[in-house]
Amino acid sequence: MSIILAIIIFSFIIIFHELGHFLVAKKCDVKVNEFCLGLGPTLLHFTKGETTYSLKLLPFGGSCAMLGEDEDAEGDRAFNNKPVFNRIAVVAGGPLFNFLLAFLLSLVIVGCAGGFYEPVVVGVEKGYPAEQVGILPGDVITKVNHRSVHSYRDLTPYLTAHPHQDVTITWKHTDENGKTEKRSAKITPVYIDRTGQSMIGVRFDATLQKITNPAQLVVQSVYEVEHWIGYVFDSIHLMFVGKVTADDISGPVGIVTTIDHTVEQAASAGKTVVAVVLMNFAVLLSANLGVMNLLPLPALDGGRLVFLIIEAIRRKPIDREKEGTIHAVGMIVLLVLMVQVCLQTIILVHVRLKC
Repeated sequence: MSIILAIIIFSFIIIFHELGHFLVAKKCDVKVNEFCLGLGPTLLHFTKGETTYSLKLLPFGGSCAMLGEDEDAEGDRAFNNKPVFNRIAVVAGGPLFNFLLAFLLSLVIVGCAGGFYEPVVVGVEKGYPAEQVGILPGDVITKVNHRSVHSYRDLTPYLTAHPHQDVTITWKHTDENGKTEKRSAKITPVYIDRTGQSMIGVRFDATLQKITNPAQLVVQSVYEVEHWIGYVFDSIHLMFVGKVTADDISGPVGIVTTIDHTVEQAASAGKTVVAVVLMNFAVLLSANLGVMNLLPLPALDGGRLVFLIIEAIRRKPIDREKEGTIHAVGMIVLLVLMVQVCLQTIILVHVRLKC
């Protein structure tokens, strides 16, 4: 069952990503030869108009194959003959649609919850940095360094991703006369070895604040997407500083295992809760796919955008054969990495089952 759920979630997210490329390509009058879900041999296909729609054997990945995308082609409707800013829009369409999907799902999640959590301090631990800089119960944390804090969930992941580092905390304090002022201070969080988390010593109000109008629902849904995008960037930061190893990275197998565990835990609360939990998981995956695809790496949308931006600056295209070679090498590296992560995850799951 978990495998089926994982395939459905993966497929939905990938289709939405490729739909972004597809719709923007159509808007820019680029001919789309094939719109497919999956990789490998074709299982099913049909043709409508000028585009073939197909389902591949392996339920991972997908593509929106456009005329002139990876080869020189003649005609005004070829991707390679379109103005550079049109091509930038087409390439960026996929990741942007991932963020759009995350937002739409967040509307449902926040709407079902009926409220949100504010970062209101209800307690300050003695001896911790928060007490030392004068944070008091009733204060509202608004920012940590450059990162906005809209919910109590936003603070801990950022602090944990930047261990043993000074951070600037910004908060709002309202005095007994009702006057509100903004305060800020640089502090050094306390690192907890047992949990691997960094703490400043505050406890937040866990009371759900009710949503009173549609505009508030939209704003809180945007904050939800912002939270998960920040979570992805924090995870990337942990990888770069060596706090996340290959053992901690989950491929498709690890995600299936996570879904299985999540569904098992939420099952006792009912089908609605399971659906909301899975949608929340889909928000994370969609935000993750959007961010990762925008990284400036060969074979990814971000890598292609780098070449297009360079072309826009130089007003001269980069040699397509050289660019194609770079992307091909990048794709091979990504596939090898994916296989390695999958094998590593299978080994870890096998070891845990034996234990």
